[in-house]
This record gives sequence, structure tokens and C-alpha cells, in this order.
Amino acid sequence: MPSRTAGRWSPFGRILSVIRRVRAGHRWGQVRDLELWRLSLGFAALGFLTLVPLLIVVSAAGAGSGKGFAQWVGDGIGVSEAARTEIERLFALPGQVRRTTTAFGLALLAVFGLSFGTLVQSGYEKVWDLPPGRLRARWRHVVWLAVLIGVLYVFAVSPFWHESPAAGVVSLLCGTLFFWWSQRLLLVGRVAWTTLLPGAVSTVLGLLGLRIFSRLVFSPLIASSAITYGPFGAFLVIQTWLVAVGVVVFGGALTGRLVSAELPRLNHALGHALRRAKRRE
Repeated sequence: MPSRTAGRWSPFGRILSVIRRVRAGHRWGQVRDLELWRLSLGFAALGFLTLVPLLIVVSAAGAGSGKGFAQWVGDGIGVSEAARTEIERLFALPGQVRRTTTAFGLALLAVFGLSFGTLVQSGYEKVWDLPPGRLRARWRHVVWLAVLIGVLYVFAVSPFWHESPAAGVVSLLCGTLFFWWSQRLLLVGRVAWTTLLPGAVSTVLGLLGLRIFSRLVFSPLIASSAITYGPFGAFLVIQTWLVAVGVVVFGGALTGRLVSAELPRLNHALGHALRRAKRRE
């Protein structure tokens, strides 16, 4: 059998040792300290109480002949027609929303919606072990919320995302740019752009996986829960989906931090392995 020393200095021995350190918990203290599940529950609860009402109004303003926010949710989860019908029962039609919305109510929704940005910023700061941002930087929440609503609106109403064969690639690129920029903005520029990129990529890939999972699990679950529990059953499934989105958003950022921390070691190990391979040739 080869010795332990020989295995360590084999072409990819150093790479494997880095991976073993990660698996052994060398970098996973942040996972326990982050309290990912608690943050995700807060993400879902605050999102449904503050962000969702604001999105309902925005979607109703430009829904046209669509179903408003119900159509947004159905497209986001990727549900079947049966599940989409149950979702539509949960939310008012665009015409009803426009008739009952006042300027004062919209202003209140915008103010409360900013608390959602505060939650996301707090989660990112915990991922990177940073102190809370300064109070005078709260304008960043306004900008972030406006861009988030704008991105969701464009994705929902533009026919490009439903008809173009390149829509998937463009969606992944736009999502990566948004989460890359979001981390930089909400962290008040305290983390370098290059360090934040792995987290943005991880988040988008996680959301892609969640969409596939949603089609297989959440879509039939909405229809079956609606039969068993009525509209409340569909609401519970959507709330669970929001929790999963929170896990992906904060978990993707945490994965990006772990990757950024280990990437120099992996690059060094790979370079060393390639140099040894060339010398052997």
C-alpha cells in the first residue's frame, strides 16, 4: 500500500487534503453561527407580510389581461395549471387591487417593505461576520427594494422571458448580476467584488435547483393541500416555498464565502499538482 506521505504528495493529494479539511469542519463554524434556519423563517414571514403586499400592488398596476401577483407566483414556482388555479384563489384580481389601493396605503407598503431589505442586509452581514451598517446608509434599502421590484416586474411582464430560447441563459446572467450587486450594496462596499462573485453564482444555481424541485414537489403539493385544507393549504405551501428561497439566498452567500476562503488553497494545490506532473513528464 502507498504510504500516507506519498498519497499526500501525489498530483491531487493537496487538493484532496483541502477538501477533507472542509468536510471535517475546518470552515463550517460559520454555518452553525449563522442560524440559517431562523434567518430563512424570518425571510419568509417578513417577505409575506411586507414585500408580497407591495408586489401585489405593483403587479396589478401593469398586469394587463394577466392574473396579477398570482401569475407572478405561479411563474416563479413553475406550477401546473391545477396548482396555478389554487394560487389565483389566494390573491385578489388586478382590478380589485387597483380599486381598493390608496396613495396612503401604497406609501405605508413601501415603508414597511424597506424592513425586508433590512433583514436581507442583516443576513448578509452575519454571513461575513460584519457589524451592522451605519444608519445613514439606509438609503441603500430604498435603492435595493426599487431594483428588486423592477427586476421582478420585467421578468413577469416581458414576453422575452416566456418566448425566447435564450431566456434561460439571460435569466441566469441577470440573476447573478443582481445578487452580486445586492451583496455589494447591502454590505456597504465592505467586501470586494471578486470575493462576492461565488456567492452570487451559488445563489442563482440554488434558485435554479429550487425551481426544478418546486415543479416536482411544490406544484402537486399545492393542489393536494388545497383539496385537503382549502385555500389555507395552498398558503402554507407558498410560505414553505418562501422559506426555501430564504435558505437559498443566505445559504448561497455563505457557500460563496466558504468557496472564496478555500479558493486560494485550491489554486495553490492545483498549480503545485500541475507543476509536479510536468516535471514527471
